[in-house]
Amino acid sequence: MRVTDCELFGFEALIRWNHPQKGLVSPGEFLPIVENSHLEVPLGQWVLKEAIHQMNAWKEAGENLAISINISAPHLMDRSFADYLESYLHSHPEVAPGQITLEVLESTALEDTQRASNVLARCQSLGLQVALDDFGTGFSSLTYLRTLPVDIIKIDQSFVRNMLEDAGDRAIVESVIFLAQRFAHPVLAEGVETMEHARTLRQMGCNFVQGYGIARPMPAAEVLGWARKWQHRARSGKAGDLLSTAVASGKGL
Repeated sequence: MRVTDCELFGFEALIRWNHPQKGLVSPGEFLPIVENSHLEVPLGQWVLKEAIHQMNAWKEAGENLAISINISAPHLMDRSFADYLESYLHSHPEVAPGQITLEVLESTALEDTQRASNVLARCQSLGLQVALDDFGTGFSSLTYLRTLPVDIIKIDQSFVRNMLEDAGDRAIVESVIFLAQRFAHPVLAEGVETMEHARTLRQMGCNFVQGYGIARPMPAAEVLGWARKWQHRARSGKAGDLLSTAVASGKGL
């Protein structure tokens, strides 16, 4: 969500496993098992394809919504990654590349930053956006910021959630926003849960926010109804109370 006018600009794809016995399983329970296995890249490709397919389904239903997709380091560095993306985009001319953002975790070690930079630059040449996710949690923040082609920086929620009470976390958030501004990158804060968070971030110069204060994770089938309700209120001049209403309900609009 854009903080200046509460305009909705997109969604982040979050994977869940619909287990036949256990029901919905969170990614924290099964992704560690998949990491560094022969399944990691195929799963990443599937998520990429399904997320883009869902974006197009929303477009066909009349809503032009962007989507962000998390990309693991092994998936990004796989030799077929950029070729697969280019092939997919060529075979699906209805896809709007500018509405797709690839999120690369700053806390994930990219052993070959030059190669990672080349891959991401190629993705940008295809029209896609690149986000540096969880910024501030790793050991290579400034190196990645200097060497990787990035369109947007995301501040990790662990700093945002406690920034109103913790002076250290607030200082980190302010520093990341300052760095982003100096590098001419827009910045998005994760973990926004209250109106006070949103107001403070706006005063600091943050451009976008996401978190439970806007909406909790929801199935794709519920997105259109929720998005239309949010956009209607934002465009009717009632944007100022959107976050406070969302927080009061405990689950977004």
